[in-house]
Amino acid sequence: MTTTDIQLSNQLSDRIDPRLEQALNKVDRRAFVNCEQDGLVVGRSIPSTETLHHIFSVLQLPPDPKILQIGVGVGYASAVLAQVASQVIGIEKVTSLVNAATDKLSSLNLANVVIHQGDGRDGAPQEAPFDIIVVTTPNIEDKSALLNQLTSYGQMICVEYADSSLLKLVKYTGDGHRNYKRSEHGYLDFVQNKDEILIELGFINNDILAKARHRAKADNTLIIDEVRRLTNVDDMDLYRSLAKQYGVKLGNVEKLLKWIDPKIFNSFSQAFLDHHHLIPLYAEKNILKVATSNPNASMVEIQRVFPQQKIETILVTPTDFRRLWSATDLCLQAQTSPEQCSLESLEPKKDEDLLGNRKPEVGAHLISLFEALLLDAVAERASDIHLEQYSNTVRVRLRIDGEMQDISHYNISPNELKGLINVIKLRAELNIAERRLPQGGRSRLRVGNALFDLRVQVQPSLHSEHVVIRLLPQNSELISIEKLGLSPAIAKNYKRLLKNPAGLVLVVGPTGSGKSTTLYSGLQLLAADGTRKVITVEDPIEYSINNIQQTRVRPDIGFSFADAMRSFVRQDPDVILVGEIRDHETSLEAIRASQTGHVVLSTLHSNDAVDAMQRLYDLGVNPNSLASELLAIIAQRLAKKICTHCREQAEPDAKILQEVFPNGTPDSFHAYIGKGCKQCNDTGTHGRVAVVEYLHINPELRNAISRNIPVSELRKLALDCGLITMRDSALDHVIQGNIPLSELPRILPEERMAPEARWQWEQTS
Repeated sequence: MTTTDIQLSNQLSDRIDPRLEQALNKVDRRAFVNCEQDGLVVGRSIPSTETLHHIFSVLQLPPDPKILQIGVGVGYASAVLAQVASQVIGIEKVTSLVNAATDKLSSLNLANVVIHQGDGRDGAPQEAPFDIIVVTTPNIEDKSALLNQLTSYGQMICVEYADSSLLKLVKYTGDGHRNYKRSEHGYLDFVQNKDEILIELGFINNDILAKARHRAKADNTLIIDEVRRLTNVDDMDLYRSLAKQYGVKLGNVEKLLKWIDPKIFNSFSQAFLDHHHLIPLYAEKNILKVATSNPNASMVEIQRVFPQQKIETILVTPTDFRRLWSATDLCLQAQTSPEQCSLESLEPKKDEDLLGNRKPEVGAHLISLFEALLLDAVAERASDIHLEQYSNTVRVRLRIDGEMQDISHYNISPNELKGLINVIKLRAELNIAERRLPQGGRSRLRVGNALFDLRVQVQPSLHSEHVVIRLLPQNSELISIEKLGLSPAIAKNYKRLLKNPAGLVLVVGPTGSGKSTTLYSGLQLLAADGTRKVITVEDPIEYSINNIQQTRVRPDIGFSFADAMRSFVRQDPDVILVGEIRDHETSLEAIRASQTGHVVLSTLHSNDAVDAMQRLYDLGVNPNSLASELLAIIAQRLAKKICTHCREQAEPDAKILQEVFPNGTPDSFHAYIGKGCKQCNDTGTHGRVAVVEYLHINPELRNAISRNIPVSELRKLALDCGLITMRDSALDHVIQGNIPLSELPRILPEERMAPEARWQWEQTS
């Protein structure tokens, strides 16, 4: 609504009949929510109290009127009218809404209301005449049949279309001679001031909404953004529910990015669009698509600029809104050359929020590009961003769920890439003049409430420098042991390991295999227990855990893992976590700490559990010391998880089955896939789960380790001693429908696909 419309509405509200005012106060709107019928969401059929104020303000209410209402919904307005009418006849087109309204009105003992099913175009001639007719649907254009059912001094108030998409309030008043005067009474916005929908959906309560409103007023922000800050609600769940309630589409940002028309965006003041959280995207036929992160956004001003177009609202999450904004801004600034970006304009702001209101300077096109890349990565749950140049082609890729995926909506030239790399170097405090040597640095990123630690690695290559940016979430929800995907037996053994008085526990695997997550899940149990002191030394601190003393190494000032270990033993800890054993000195201190009565948890880069021991030998660990202190080794990989929303049983791949079961597939074997849906962007997978190999060190293995026998013999012995192989764990996940069979060749080497020793189907079924 415009300011004039709001003022008009307020003035009319002041003149509302006291009987209607009393009726509005008497009927509890909340009694008509949460009444879903036959799977139909009916929340949006309930007008807000403010909307009814506006509609009823134009009525001159006679004593005990007979009223016809067309477009009953779930009966809220009918219940209000029943308080002042002798009889209310309601007509509703949707059967489920008729049933919902009848049930609600009956529960309130409103015997003077009768609901009929129909489209309302013909009214109710058998029950005419009516003193008042209320039409809350704009789809009835020919109103002659309804006007004929009014008394000579009757009134009809209608909702009609205005300027294609907007709605206006219209009144028809009889003069006593069957003539009816038409008057307009401002715009109606059925989604205006409907923050109470958040309560109706069950996301918040009245106290949180009141607090959000207070913060929004004080900080000049959106109420929904304050709600997101005050709660831990998932953005996609929230906005998916809001889209249903408001009857609008939830945008797929990947598709929208390909259809952006910067000319339409440039038709408006950017300050206006940013203030109202609107992005006009593109026009298709006579429909203008407008994205917004504010479900209460008014389209009045957009409509005035494009009066011939019908406005279609597309709801997007705040992160997706910023991605669209950045992409549109980049299109407009595409003529800006990288050389126009001054070094001063590229300097980072401390803990700057990419979802905040700051806009890059006009010359800082490359900052917009960098921020758009980061937002894309966060929105797609990517762990890494890769920027590469091959000849005259620049390639942008994200690693999502362990797999590299190209991002096609960026057209970065080689010259732009050079400027972009300078932006990245400055953010990571690297030397922009050095292009011959590899460089590594760090930066921080804030997106709304999410904080990320960025690890930046710049590598010289044939055509240009290549950049990899790893995103490490700093305030993500920690995963419990139960949610890691471990089998019940392994989870039980892992918990028992944490209760040992001393010893060394290793979690091994390649980079990005979830080793730290597995260790952190154990730390959560120790923190909750509170009977033992736990100290960690990490690089970097990936998660903050209450009741755990966490320390970050600083190699630049001579504080390494080994230095931390030497000082930790004087802090009287019970459990020590070492982020990574990467050299002889750290491995030696870890063994010493376990020998002096501490449980030491650490990670190591190695392919499997048995190879981890060879890796420790290579680091100079004494075999006798390792044999006496090592408790267990957990080796792991991450496999793509089947989307639970579209999982279905599938015919297994015959070639993979031949590798996994060379002697024949068991009759009871079955596998699953994800067929693809909106929740997983049609990929069939969403997220990842740990596939582990578990080796518990028993006396027989300790004897073999102390003798430093060859790794091949050690693995045979480990299998005889109960090694739970990664193949066993993977097959467990396949059978349970957690991962597709096609993941096995990706996480298992060829020689480990088949059984390694005496293996029975019952072990994994």
